[in-house]
Amino acid sequence: MELNTVKYENGELYILDTTKLPSSLEYVKMNNVEDCFNAIRALKVRGAPAIGVAAAYALVLSSKVARKTSFQEFYEDFRKDKEYLAKSRPTAVNLFWALDRIDAKVIENKDRSISEICKLIEREADLIKQEDIMMCRKIGEHGLTLLKDGMGILTHCNAGVLATSKYGTAVAPIYLAKERGMNIKVFADETRPLLQGARLTAYELYHSGVDVTLICDNMAATVMKNKWVQAVFVGCDRVAANGDTANKIGTYNLAVLAKYHNIPFYVLGPTSTIDMNIPDGSAIPIEERDKKEIIFGFGCQTAPEDVNVYNPAFDVTPNELITGIVTEKGIIKPPFKENLKKLFNE
Repeated sequence: MELNTVKYENGELYILDTTKLPSSLEYVKMNNVEDCFNAIRALKVRGAPAIGVAAAYALVLSSKVARKTSFQEFYEDFRKDKEYLAKSRPTAVNLFWALDRIDAKVIENKDRSISEICKLIEREADLIKQEDIMMCRKIGEHGLTLLKDGMGILTHCNAGVLATSKYGTAVAPIYLAKERGMNIKVFADETRPLLQGARLTAYELYHSGVDVTLICDNMAATVMKNKWVQAVFVGCDRVAANGDTANKIGTYNLAVLAKYHNIPFYVLGPTSTIDMNIPDGSAIPIEERDKKEIIFGFGCQTAPEDVNVYNPAFDVTPNELITGIVTEKGIIKPPFKENLKKLFNE
């Protein structure tokens, strides 16, 4: 399905508003950094890779309005906007990775003219997007080696086209399998409370001609027991140095169920999602969101308005429940701490 989550054309930035799916397909123009912050915070653009791309282009917008009388003044404005964007969401490491990468490019070229620096910022944002497309394609190629014709795959949340620049991460192997004429059946968790699996994954797979069945989150165990799936593929928002993985809330549940049913559990994501500065999952910051997402989650009130609500956006799956981590550089197997370190040393 030809969708473009983040579009930068003729100096203008647009994002596909995923909160409007599946009922309408709308692109929204981002006029300034504040618009980008709000789009990320409100999940109009979501998915770790897409958030990184959007943040990179937000800094392009920042560079257009920053003071240009001296590098010092330009950089003060740039840093202010960078730090502001970094507060939009705390868990997905791609956000910080993209912001830091643009920052490093600015510092590296501080002796150039401001106009040259602005062009380099735009070029770097373009590179981040193009690299995301290539990385997702490579993740798909490596993940494809885990698939056989006729397999059933269970996935959670949305790690497809709508979470990246193209192909997706966890869903990329499925798209490549379809290109090669393989028949892969996907069971997509609805993914409460915001229903990204129902609104986004089921939407893009269905419209791409993939055999997809939508299930409620609490049906996953039955699907596994019935032997309808032979693997679980999920994305990731941050992977710690020991392989513990933060992903959409409910992922941990699936990993436990998969372990019980002897079903392999794979995490798929680019190496930019691996945070070697985080020793293990206990150090990953977990975003908690507004209780209204649960109380009014279906467009109507489904619980007492003043009831206490716990609404973490993510959970952490311990590395011992993960069969492999599929990146653009290959499939990493246990022991993850040693093999991730080896990957980055190389």
